[in-house]
Amino acid sequence: MTRKLVKFVILFDNTNVLYFPGQFLSGRVIVELNDDTPALGLHFHIVGEGIVKLRNRSQEKSYERENYIDFRMRLLGEPGQPPVLLSPGIHSFPFKLGLPLGLPSTFLGKHGWIQYYCKTALREPNGLTHKNQQVFIVTNPIDLNLEPSVLTQPFRCDMEHKFGISCLNSGSVFCRVILDHGGYVPGETILISALVRNRSKIHIKSTKASLRETIQYMIKNKVEYTETRELSSVRRGKIQSGENDEWKNEELYIPPLPPTNLRGCHIISIQYDVYFIIEPKGLEKEVKIQLPILMATYPFQDEENEPRTLATHYPTTLPIFRPWLENK
Repeated sequence: MTRKLVKFVILFDNTNVLYFPGQFLSGRVIVELNDDTPALGLHFHIVGEGIVKLRNRSQEKSYERENYIDFRMRLLGEPGQPPVLLSPGIHSFPFKLGLPLGLPSTFLGKHGWIQYYCKTALREPNGLTHKNQQVFIVTNPIDLNLEPSVLTQPFRCDMEHKFGISCLNSGSVFCRVILDHGGYVPGETILISALVRNRSKIHIKSTKASLRETIQYMIKNKVEYTETRELSSVRRGKIQSGENDEWKNEELYIPPLPPTNLRGCHIISIQYDVYFIIEPKGLEKEVKIQLPILMATYPFQDEENEPRTLATHYPTTLPIFRPWLENK
């Protein structure tokens, strides 16, 4: 028997399928037939959703979901009406929808994702239903120039840590860490200055600055799983008892990263931090200073509207999947 349906696809007007919140999502559903075909309806569904799927140690599943878009329309046919006879050839059914503002960016992780897609279904009177779907990508940019001005200022943190226990005090270490500002974009360099004063009897093996990404998956408003990855680091050598060490604009490179504005999502969060770590010798635990930073899409600009960092290597493609999460 000759197959009636030759082609059934969703085509977006934007061929790179990348959209921003507030833009129009438009395109066509193409139906190509080689024979007369009655159709009860052509249904179209636009979906945006966040999903978290986890298993605990007992292999019990836990699941959380939230919706961002749930829009349905008929591109052909009306409820309760007789079938529409489609002639042989190519039929084009346009669609157009304004995407809501505030959508979280597309994200694919090991235990959850935020995804946007269109589904379509062509129903025949004989009960046969043809289906297809097409994913599109949403990126919600963060412009550092529209964020609080405090992010343009140096970010400073001071800390003094005592080694040993109360009855056997081994002295303390003082640490001051300064980042050149509090917001960055992928491809930029974080400039780190620091002063470490070793006032203790303990020798310090090394000091280290580390850029880390933390992904948290939540179920029922509770963090159920956390993934942390070191993205880059820079290290300096030992500090003897009674000595000091000073960092002056040491460079910590930010590698190309997917846009990660998940504002509007309540079940997945991403945080970027610079950790300054002091590693003492012996049995003493390492000392950590955590400095949260904002990872944005568009860099700071100066008064002449020129980016402050001209050597920004922002990825031209959208690597929404993090392959390193599969290498564990």
